[in-house]
Amino acid sequence: MTDSKYFTTTKKGEIFELKAELNSDKKEKKKEAVKKVIASMTVGKDVSALFPDVVNCMQTDNLELKKLVYLYLMNYAKSQPDMAIMAVNTFVKDCEDPNPLIRALAVRTMGCIRVDKITEYLCEPLRKCLKDEDPYVRKTAAVCVAKLHDINAQLVEDQGFLDTLKDLISDSNPMVVANAVAALSEIAESHPNSNLLDLNPQTINKLLTALNECTEWGQIFILDCLANYTPRDDRESQSICERVTPRLSHANSAVVLSAVKVLMKFMEMLPKDLDYYGTLLKKLAPPLVTLLSAEPELQYVALRNINLIVQRRPEILKHEMKVFFVKYNDPIYVKLEKLDIMIRLASQANIAQVLAELKEYATEVDVDFVRKAVRAIGRCAIKVEQSAERCVSTLLDLIQTKVNYVVQEAIVVIKDIFRKYPNKYESVIATLCENLDSLDEPEARAAMIWIVGEYAERIDNADELLESFLEGFHDESTQVQLQLLTAIVKLFLKKPTETQELVQQVLSLATQDSDNPDLRDRGYIYWRLLSTDPVAAKEVVLAEKPLISEETDLIEPTLLEELICHIGTLASVYHKPPSAFVEGSRGVQHKRLPGSAGSGESVESPDTSSAAGVSTEAPTAVIPSQGDLLGDLLNLDLTPPTTTGPPPPSSGMQMGAMDLLGGGLDSLLGGDLGGSPAMGAAFGAAPAVMPASFTAPVGGGLDDLFDLGGGVGAPMGSYTAPKTVWLPAMKAKGLEILGTFARRSGVIQMEMTLTNKAMSVMTDFAVQFNRNSFGLAPAGPLQVLTPLNPNQSIEAALPLNTVGPVMKMEPLNNLQVAVKNNIDVFYFSSQYPISMLFVEDGKMERQVFLATWKDIPNDNEAQFQIKDCHLNSDAASNKLQGSNIFTIAKRTVEGQDMLYQSMKLTNGIWVLAEMRVQAGNPNYTVSLKCRAPEVSQCVFQTYEAVLKN
Repeated sequence: MTDSKYFTTTKKGEIFELKAELNSDKKEKKKEAVKKVIASMTVGKDVSALFPDVVNCMQTDNLELKKLVYLYLMNYAKSQPDMAIMAVNTFVKDCEDPNPLIRALAVRTMGCIRVDKITEYLCEPLRKCLKDEDPYVRKTAAVCVAKLHDINAQLVEDQGFLDTLKDLISDSNPMVVANAVAALSEIAESHPNSNLLDLNPQTINKLLTALNECTEWGQIFILDCLANYTPRDDRESQSICERVTPRLSHANSAVVLSAVKVLMKFMEMLPKDLDYYGTLLKKLAPPLVTLLSAEPELQYVALRNINLIVQRRPEILKHEMKVFFVKYNDPIYVKLEKLDIMIRLASQANIAQVLAELKEYATEVDVDFVRKAVRAIGRCAIKVEQSAERCVSTLLDLIQTKVNYVVQEAIVVIKDIFRKYPNKYESVIATLCENLDSLDEPEARAAMIWIVGEYAERIDNADELLESFLEGFHDESTQVQLQLLTAIVKLFLKKPTETQELVQQVLSLATQDSDNPDLRDRGYIYWRLLSTDPVAAKEVVLAEKPLISEETDLIEPTLLEELICHIGTLASVYHKPPSAFVEGSRGVQHKRLPGSAGSGESVESPDTSSAAGVSTEAPTAVIPSQGDLLGDLLNLDLTPPTTTGPPPPSSGMQMGAMDLLGGGLDSLLGGDLGGSPAMGAAFGAAPAVMPASFTAPVGGGLDDLFDLGGGVGAPMGSYTAPKTVWLPAMKAKGLEILGTFARRSGVIQMEMTLTNKAMSVMTDFAVQFNRNSFGLAPAGPLQVLTPLNPNQSIEAALPLNTVGPVMKMEPLNNLQVAVKNNIDVFYFSSQYPISMLFVEDGKMERQVFLATWKDIPNDNEAQFQIKDCHLNSDAASNKLQGSNIFTIAKRTVEGQDMLYQSMKLTNGIWVLAEMRVQAGNPNYTVSLKCRAPEVSQCVFQTYEAVLKN
């Protein structure tokens, strides 16, 4: 009879019966009883009352019974910690059992019992098992160290287990090596700066030797570890590649992907003219192709990884296009992924084949797939110029099918083709206009409106077509409304006499009847442009558009580098870095590929240099990327052309037009568009059509703003507050703690004076922090090396890091601390100055500062007064720079110095400031802008503390 019988009984009084059976003298009866207990536990019954009776059954030679008891123990030890201590002696005894299976079972169970009280008793048995003669026991003990480190990291470090783990990397048994590597990698992940895996050529050689004899999961651990190593030169890189290449033919797809990851990384260091480089490219293709013959779920993972590989090195799979052709029975997620890769691999050599496939796909029944196929035809046209004509005729054939969603997708992609190849395929516009009535999706309607507006002079009834869209203006989506507004303004500039009424109608709809701020703002800008300077309006609205790029959906290069280093993990499936989806990802290291051979880039291992980790971090969201509209605007040359005209009249009009920063950044970026019409004129007017008075150089223009030669001298040292009493002696049984926080050479320190005002000696000092707003945590133990005698004081500096757990505190900079000594545990809280978290690279680029100030909502701006401060602006700037508050620009307006400053916190939050200093006035005004406005109050307190001390 099978064990299923144990799950069928539900008698009353069962616990009592089981208790009796567990204490039976007959071995078989005991085993039966334990099985019943495990069955009850599995289905969710509470059998914790039987804890002592089950633990008594541990004293047995029967391996099956022992396993069952250990299983019970793992489940209930946490809820019965006092009882669990009863089992410690048995563990110690079992760790010395002659049977290696029992020794390993004992050490495995020890690692799974997450009870603090027990862990210290388990150190001795674990130490013995780490040096056990049997490799099975050693490999189990290696994993146990990682589990114990998760429960009590300090204990593992104090007991020297980490050094023993490092020694196991040189073990003669490959499985022990693999488990030691896995355990060290696991520990290193939670302590990214600990440099546990000190990889050097000798260690790498040992790992590569073990690689051939490991189990498949052992191989994955070793390959993942190899991927973190950066070879010294291309010869070492080639040697490692040669020894890893055989793993590509492994049956386990995870091993294959891990090997691909190592090879992709080390290929970066091989010269491209090397024969071996070409050989390696050829060897990488077959295993990737083989992965596509697995079941759909594995295919999908493989395809997501191949998508990354193709973006980095398309030459690997350029001859393998056919394997990405879609099969009729592929699930939709596999079809869409294959389609994406087909487009990435499309080239002049294979475009005919690809187009024939895509045309076939466009007649499928799956709507999502058909849409993607039609869009893919357009992407091929944009990517391979020689195929554009063929693609356009294919799209026209598809439009003739009159299938609604096919027509709509075709119109969207034809718009992009017009952008890529202007004045080439406009003859198809007539065909597009015939299908105007069938468009019901916002993207297709917006595309059609763009085409009508852009080519209005070629379409006789353009005004009628646009008017037909205008009838239901308020029911349209924002995308369509914005496109319609722009198209009608274009039409008006091309045919002003016939369309005056139409343009007035759309402008009033956009500005007066709409509550969408984007639409309203665009409407007002057009209105002012048209009313003040139609010539300028024409140059702005009908300006020649830049050609669109081939690949709009490529992953950004630094992110792609990081994802290549995570091939075979979830990051490569999501196409996001681990920090984006791993909870508590403060410890997640940013990886990057090494510099390619001959690139002159210095190569450092991510394990030995934290700089390598820092340099690849994507810029925080506070700073808009240069690719967006704001970035493009900032790249324009805003310097007014210099002419030798009369000095400009100081009228409000001139101020609005050219002196962009007249009222400080507030007026430039915070003001609304409701100023004079001249403001509108300045918005779009090119220098050629500016009134003469506007073209004179204006004192305090952007040149002046960013001229930092204005006497900003060398910075002073950072400000450290004097020590205050954190813990009075009367509250801590005679222990008094005075302290302050400081930032010295980029390291945050908690500087304390410990005084013993009691009659007894104090020893065994330790410190722990509660969770706090910025993840502050001790970077090491509190170093009080000698006993603290009565009436003696001792200075202690505790280095801190910011990788601890985070929880928002009230106030934000509050820190709750526990200090332990041989007498008791004492608690206190103190408030740290936020300047301690200002990092040394907090100086923002000037253009980025402008963009960011504008990008942060005005609601996030806070204004403060600093009273009774008698420093001039240069002295104030120097003082602040000592605390990593950097002055980016200084300018003077009507005797008032304005300093524009930036600072960056350890968690990546930027704070921007404008400080106004008036000669002879001891009161300063500080305006702060930040994406996290709750930080502003603390930043202001820092300003006050630094400037007044």
